[in-house]
Amino acid sequence: MKTICLYFEIHQMIQLKRYRFFDIGTDHYYYDDYENEFRINNIAERSYMPALNTLLEMIKAHNGYFKVAFSLSGVGMEQLEIHAPQVIEKLQELNETGCVEFLAEPYSHGLASLVNHESFAAEVKRQCEKMKGYFGQTPKVLRNSSLIYSDDIGQQVADMGFKGMLTEGAKHVLGWKSPHYVYSCATAPKLKLLLRDVNLSDDISLRFNNSEWEEFPLFADRYVDKIANLNEDEKIINLFMELSALGIAQPLSSNILEFLKAIPACAKERNIGFATPSEICETVNSVGTLDVPDTLSWTDEERDVSSWLGNPMQREAFDKLYGVADRVRIANDPRINQDWDYLQASNNFRLMTTKPSNVGLDRGIYSSAFDAFTNYMNILGDFISRVNSLYPDEIDNDELSSLLTTIKNQDEEIEMKNKEIVRLQTKIEKIEAAETKLRAEMEAMAAPAAKPAPAKPAVKKKTASATKSKSMTSDVTEK
Repeated sequence: MKTICLYFEIHQMIQLKRYRFFDIGTDHYYYDDYENEFRINNIAERSYMPALNTLLEMIKAHNGYFKVAFSLSGVGMEQLEIHAPQVIEKLQELNETGCVEFLAEPYSHGLASLVNHESFAAEVKRQCEKMKGYFGQTPKVLRNSSLIYSDDIGQQVADMGFKGMLTEGAKHVLGWKSPHYVYSCATAPKLKLLLRDVNLSDDISLRFNNSEWEEFPLFADRYVDKIANLNEDEKIINLFMELSALGIAQPLSSNILEFLKAIPACAKERNIGFATPSEICETVNSVGTLDVPDTLSWTDEERDVSSWLGNPMQREAFDKLYGVADRVRIANDPRINQDWDYLQASNNFRLMTTKPSNVGLDRGIYSSAFDAFTNYMNILGDFISRVNSLYPDEIDNDELSSLLTTIKNQDEEIEMKNKEIVRLQTKIEKIEAAETKLRAEMEAMAAPAAKPAPAKPAVKKKTASATKSKSMTSDVTEK
């Protein structure tokens, strides 16, 4: 039986304001609040709410047959919390159906996995805590920013305890292989990989409303036929895309939601099911490892990281930002941490790209890649000076490394002690429960012995005494 795994990403980058060189050192607030509010409300109204309502209708109409997965960046969640809480409420309503899975991803939607393992792990942990708090789910599968993946990143993810990871079914990686199987990480075989079907996903997210496309207009039955006609042993079809594709990239006037709504019925007729990523990882065996020595992603034709690190400007900004990653972690200042999350978002680097394709690129307030670079570097200059004021850059790297090691060891020791505390608390609770049960049993056994002896013998004794007294009285009378 073929199975469709449908997944949507929800992320909203924080819009930076125009920040000039002379603002450095005097203005520590970097964001365009008006633009942020406008954008999140616009996308919530035009895309998120209509799309989520449709998905909820689909789940209810098919009684557990249709399933879907989401991942939400932490910074995206923060924007929804402030400006569009109705989206979170709708996601919670979807979660209550039991047909939705929430995945892990970096909190900032950043690129830490490429350069700083500790920052990457810390971000994923924070995002998982947010998913647990809102939806009661502890993510078992991770989706990195823009499906970024390599063997090294896979090893990191496996070390964090995840069962699976989503990535791109790129041709230059797969070669003759098909994306319709479950693979595993070359350096950590227990980590399963689910590969995005590029063509089938882009049919919906990129080409659906393109009247010049040879398959336009695309109908649900014909789309499902393409899946049903795949080779018999190609069982897993992964359709991964941004949720904003439904309503923004493909406007609602294109009938994109009606198309989506018709897919489950068409799939059911052809004996095609739906499953979440963790269900696939738990039930489907890997057919082998996938070697990915170089980093891949789902962006642009190259499917690599050149959209963010393809020119000298991007690499300079990237190096300067992550050059203070360890100091940010040591400082652990709330305001610094928030700015760190917002400045890490990969979109900031993509606005500096000089690649000719630029599919779906909106530079916003910037007139060019250089303009975006200049504005970002001005902000970064102020941010780094604030970090250095908390943890001076005069401290050499050896001392910094020693301090980081100490902190890491302390964290591990605290974690071990916390686990021991939990174990002892559980043991104490069991002992107290056993003691309570034993006390109740002893009280029940002692209860009969505490009852007073029957009064009947005492009555008989009293009667005998009275009889004797009566007899003596009678004798005296006779005398």
